[in-house]
Amino acid sequence: MNPPRTDARRHHDPDVRGFASDNYAGVHPEVLAALAVANGGHQVAYGEDAYTENLQQVIRSHFGPTAEAFPVFNGTGANVVALQAVVDRWGAVICAESAHINVDEGGAPERVGGLKLLTVPTPDGKLTPELIDRQAYGWDDEHRAMPQVVSIAQTTELGTVYTPDEIRAICEHAHAHGMKVHVDGSRLANAAATLDVPLRTFTNAAGVDLLSLGGTKNGALFGEAVVVLNPDGIRHMKHLRKLSMQLASKMRFVSVQLEALLARDLWLRNARHANEMAQRLAEGVRAVHGVEILYPVRANAVFARLPHDVSERLQKRFRFYFWDEAAGDVRWMCAFDTTEDDVDMFVAALKEEMAR
Repeated sequence: MNPPRTDARRHHDPDVRGFASDNYAGVHPEVLAALAVANGGHQVAYGEDAYTENLQQVIRSHFGPTAEAFPVFNGTGANVVALQAVVDRWGAVICAESAHINVDEGGAPERVGGLKLLTVPTPDGKLTPELIDRQAYGWDDEHRAMPQVVSIAQTTELGTVYTPDEIRAICEHAHAHGMKVHVDGSRLANAAATLDVPLRTFTNAAGVDLLSLGGTKNGALFGEAVVVLNPDGIRHMKHLRKLSMQLASKMRFVSVQLEALLARDLWLRNARHANEMAQRLAEGVRAVHGVEILYPVRANAVFARLPHDVSERLQKRFRFYFWDEAAGDVRWMCAFDTTEDDVDMFVAALKEEMAR
C-alpha cells in the first residue's frame, strides 16, 4: 500500500500565540501520536471498541471503582447530558450566576436539555452552602421548579478554585436536601494542578455525584466525557447521550485522546505548565502601573482591568477577549503550549501600550 498523500497546506503562522482561550491551542503531540495508534483497521462503532473499554479502567484509576465514563463531543454536550441525567422534567439546577452553563452555552441547557437554571450571584464564582440556600427551597411548591442538583465549576468561570473541603461542604449540604452535585470540569486538570492533589480528592472522595471531564482545553483535539461517580439514581446515560446528539460513531478517537491524557501524567504536565504561565503573566502584569488584577490567579486564567483604549490597541497585537467591556475587564488565558517568551512579549507590549 502506498504511503498516504496529502495536499494540505498550512494557512497560519504556527509561531503566533494569543491569550484569548486555551481552546486556541493546537493538539499536544502525544495526543496526536495516540490518534495515529488508534487509526487503521476496523473497530466496533458507538463505543464498543477496545479504546473506550480501556478508558474505563483509566477513569476508575482516577475516580474510584464505581466511576463510568461516557465520551462526548464537547463540553456543552457533556454538561447538558450530565444534568439531564439528574433532573426531572419539573426539576431545576442551582448554579452560580457566572456559571458557564448560564452565560456561555447559548441557552443549550434550557433549549436542548429542558433545564431550569436557578442562578445565584457570587463574589468570586464559587457557591457556598449559604449561597445555595438562596435557591434551595420550595420542593413542595408546584408553582416553582424543584431544585434537584447543584452544579459547580472547577475551575470556575472566574478562574477561582474550590478546595476539597469547600466541595465536601457543598455535597453534604446538597445531599441533605436530596439534591445531587455536578461538577463542570472543563478545566478540572488545572484545579488538580494548583491544589496538588489527585482528581479523586475533590470529586468522588468529596461526595460529587457526576462530572463533565474536560479534554479539549488540556491538549486534546476534541472530546470530553460525562463521568458518573455515584450511579445511584443516575440512569439511561446511553440513551440521553444519543438523544442529545453526543454519541460519536468512531468513539475510539475520542477515547484514545482521553486515555493519552489520563493514563500517565500528560494531563497534569499540561495543566501545571498552563498554570505556571498564568502565574508568570500575573507577576508581570502586577508591575504595570494602572492595571488591576481582579481575582486570585489560581489556575490558567488572569482577569484584569485596564483602560479600554489600551485593550483595543493591545488586541491588535495579541488576541484576547473583553470579559466586561463596559468596565474595562479582560480575560487572559494560558495554554499547555504557552511559552515564557510568549508571556514576556505580551507583558512588554502591555507596558508599551500603557505608556502611550
